[in-house]
Amino acid sequence: MHSVEAKSILSASNGMNVYRGCSHGCIYCDARSSCYHTPVPFEDIEVKANAPLLLDRALSRKRKQCMIGTGAMSDPYIPLEETLCITKKCLEVIERHGFGLAIQTKSDLILRDTQLLCAINRKAKCVVQMTLTTYDEYLSRIIEPAVCTTKRRIAVLDAMHSLGIPTIVWLSPILPFINDTMENIQPILDACVQCGVKGIICFGMGLTLREGNREYFYDALDKHFPGMKKRYVQEFGSAYEVPSHNTTQLMTYFHQFCKEHRILHTPESCFAYMKEFSPQLSLF
Repeated sequence: MHSVEAKSILSASNGMNVYRGCSHGCIYCDARSSCYHTPVPFEDIEVKANAPLLLDRALSRKRKQCMIGTGAMSDPYIPLEETLCITKKCLEVIERHGFGLAIQTKSDLILRDTQLLCAINRKAKCVVQMTLTTYDEYLSRIIEPAVCTTKRRIAVLDAMHSLGIPTIVWLSPILPFINDTMENIQPILDACVQCGVKGIICFGMGLTLREGNREYFYDALDKHFPGMKKRYVQEFGSAYEVPSHNTTQLMTYFHQFCKEHRILHTPESCFAYMKEFSPQLSLF
């Protein structure tokens, strides 16, 4: 870990990342890609210690309230957050200024901040996004080794639903020859219905690989799935897009299932919902 004094915190699209790098160890992580210029090693977390102050200044200057996004490039609830509380301080700033929030994580540490999330949701809108890729607990521990398992994340979704906080699930990535099966997708979708999720983002059954994350992914395949790297190299070469052979079947089922249960199921509809700012008007 190393701290930096950032010069700015919000992107042009009102997104932010208070940390750079991650310690979750997910074998497929696209954020490891060299093009993002993240810390090397990736586990040497860059901490934007002045993020809450920068955010306070940025929101004070905005003429109109909007949704603030976080978690797209680095999980805001990595283990360091438990003691540093930088994400929590940023949520306090967002709540105080009356802005909305769309926050993405894989960690149950987000439950620590439910009071803040509810307060934001009362004033505007708070959307919690959770990534689900692998229903089987043993396989989940291999693919996403240093973060809570899928069943725990489902419990977080259920808790948010009970609090009236809308949720979006990222069903991505799905790894060819590993978890691209109906036996994996079906129970995840069933859980989404049980937890009352608003939408599911799925760009297709497969993953993307490029310089940086490809090497890390292949090393993990060698370690945990003997012979799988060779199969990937033979099948996909150095392609950026790595689609599952089961894409047509699984995506057809996915869309039909979501339509039946009235769940948003295109990236465009999910992103539009998360971008829409909804201030809550007082009755008095």
